[in-house]
Order: sequence, then C-alpha cells, then structure tokens
Amino acid sequence: MSALTIVMYHYVREAAGTRYPGLKVRSIEEFDGQLDYLTRHYRVCSTRDVLAAARGAGVLPSNACLLTFDDGFLDHFAVVFPRLVERGLPGSFYAPAVAIEERRILDTHKVQIVLAEAPDHGKVARRILDMLEDFRGECELPSADALYRRYAQASRFDGPEVIFIKRVLQRGLPEAVRTAITGRLFDEYAGADESTVARELYMDLSQLRTMVRSGMEVGGHGAEHVWLDSLGRADQAAEIEQTAAFLARVHERPPADWVMCYPFGAYNADTLSLLPGAGCALGLTTRVDLAANLRAPLELPRLDTNDLPLRGDAPANEWTRRASALGALA
Repeated sequence: MSALTIVMYHYVREAAGTRYPGLKVRSIEEFDGQLDYLTRHYRVCSTRDVLAAARGAGVLPSNACLLTFDDGFLDHFAVVFPRLVERGLPGSFYAPAVAIEERRILDTHKVQIVLAEAPDHGKVARRILDMLEDFRGECELPSADALYRRYAQASRFDGPEVIFIKRVLQRGLPEAVRTAITGRLFDEYAGADESTVARELYMDLSQLRTMVRSGMEVGGHGAEHVWLDSLGRADQAAEIEQTAAFLARVHERPPADWVMCYPFGAYNADTLSLLPGAGCALGLTTRVDLAANLRAPLELPRLDTNDLPLRGDAPANEWTRRASALGALA
C-alpha cells in the first residue's frame, strides 16, 4: 500500500482584509499555489477512499493525498469550497458544534485573536501571571515561575512566550480559571463583541449542508473542542455522542463511518475504544508524518500546510519524495 499524505489547514484568507490581520493564515494566493503543487505531485482522494482502503475494499492511488480543514471557519465556505469545486477536488471539513450552532468563539480562537492583536506577547504572558493572583484564594495554583518554566517551550512554529500563552490557557490551568482569564484578555484586545466576531469567524449550519450536498465531506471536531485526553471516560463518551448528534443535524441523517478530527490532536485509549461504537471509522491526529499504512485507522498522522511548498512549479520537497519512495516500494 502506498503512503497517504494528509494535509491540515486552518485559516485560508487575505489577512489584510479582515478584522484581525495579525492572525497566522494561509493566503489565498498561497493556497492556490499549494493546490497547484498538490495536483501536480499527488492524487487527491476522499475519506471514503481512505476508509475503503483501510478495510481492504479498495486501493489508494500512488501518492494519495487527503485535504482536511479544521475548526469550521467561514474561510472554508467562502474561499476553499469554491476553489475545490472548480478543480473537482474533494475536501474534508471538521467543525466544532458549539462554534457553528451557538455562535460561541472557542477559547483557542480567542487566544489566537489576542496574540494577533497584541504587539508585545511578553506583556500578555506577564498579564496572565498577574491575573492568576485573583484566583489563588479559590484554588491551588503553581507559582508564576514554575508555570512559566513548564510551558514556555518553543514549538515548530512558535516561540516560548507564544507557546506559554497558548498552553497555559488551553490546559495548563483549571478550566474555570483559564476561561475567565481568556475572556478578560479577549475583551481587552478583540475590539468587538463575541457575537459579531463569531459571525465573521465561523460557518453556519446551512453552509455546512450546502458543502455536503455539493460532495464535500463534513466530519467531527468535538462538540466543545476540548482536549479529549483530559476527560474521564464518561465525559468523553458524552462529548463523542454530542459530536455524532451534531453530524446528524449537518447531514440530516444519522452519521455512519464518520471521521473524528481530534481537537488539539488529543486522544487516549478511552477515545479509541469509544469511537467505533459511535459509528466513527477514521481518526485524524496532529502527529507529523505520512500515513505509511492504514492499520491504525483511528490514529492517522497529518502534515501541516507549512510542510509543503506553496507554488505549483516548486520542486518536490522531502515529504513528497518520501511519499513517492514509499509508493515505489508498495
């Protein structure tokens, strides 16, 4: 079996024309260029093709590629969808239920907006540590120094201050504390109320349904977009059940053989044991690699859009050469 390359996207927009031009985005020109590159070097397939291959009912083409779009952004309907239709390409979209149906901005996106608007990320980090003092009488919290040392670790794409802000507000503090601090920071930096920003940020249910009717695939990205591995088994089961119920409303029928795109890439053994009973057949992680085989269909790795070239005439990069080499060995 040849290797499957799964590409992960988030924002796809012209940043200069939006409320928050500092967001890290894939520009429309870059996206078009990357589609040129992908269609030159790969065969874009659907999740149905992947599932058939995983079950031994089909074979993926050489240099198979799956395009995935996380978080339910309006960008995906306004920018991505028409471009995929024009090229005759399938795409897979993963939207959290509360963002779509409740028009609630996810805390992770509030943090991204704060980072986009704040000129000094060090100042934001210090502000978080200062605000912690308001909560020390309510719960036990690490010292400011210990918290910073633990989470201020650079990643592939972000420096230590940005990672500290993201991690401490995503899962490094008790839920009530991080939600309160994130809300305060959003109010300080966003420059607009939550309902207005949510309408500009996310698709709605009718738009998701339009994409489904046009042949695109919509899978699960959680109901609340939480780290599944931070939940006990019963709470995970409830989150998965709510995700499946949301997909039933999107597809206007009970979902079957659906795909779970793990929020933050987080899952554990409980997740893997619960998903099949809820009708889930494939799972997408954020582990950076090619899917060299499909023997673990609930733990498929993905590449970030930044891992591949942005021009159709670019030479094949390392990941593309690796996929071709694995295909030649199949």
